[in-house]
Amino acid sequence: MKPTQDELNDLASIIIGAAIEVHKLTGPGLLESVYEACLMEELRMRGLKAEQQVKLPIFYKGKKLEKYYIVDILVEDEIILELKCIQEIFPIHEAQVVTYLKLGNKRLGYLMNFNVTQMLRGVKRKVNNF
Repeated sequence: MKPTQDELNDLASIIIGAAIEVHKLTGPGLLESVYEACLMEELRMRGLKAEQQVKLPIFYKGKKLEKYYIVDILVEDEIILELKCIQEIFPIHEAQVVTYLKLGNKRLGYLMNFNVTQMLRGVKRKVNNF
């Protein structure tokens, strides 16, 4: 059974809190892979099921191709997290998350840029049929 919007929003609050904690302890300027490892640990410490580097299949005209997209982190099989450590977020980065949501048939995703002075400035929420 799919979680309600309220349940997804509750999960999102935990996820954002975890990202803030990671950023508070590590600061900006590290590699994306370091933030991914730290965030995975923080999410697990908070009791969430999280998987990293999850493959999403690509279908073209109903046929599954031998290519796939890779999602940085999938939380509770519901929320996609795309992590970045870049100077600036561009529309193409936001479009990437929306595409992952559509391909994975998920309703909620976050683009998280850890290369900021305050983590909340680096968080962008994206939805798909929410």
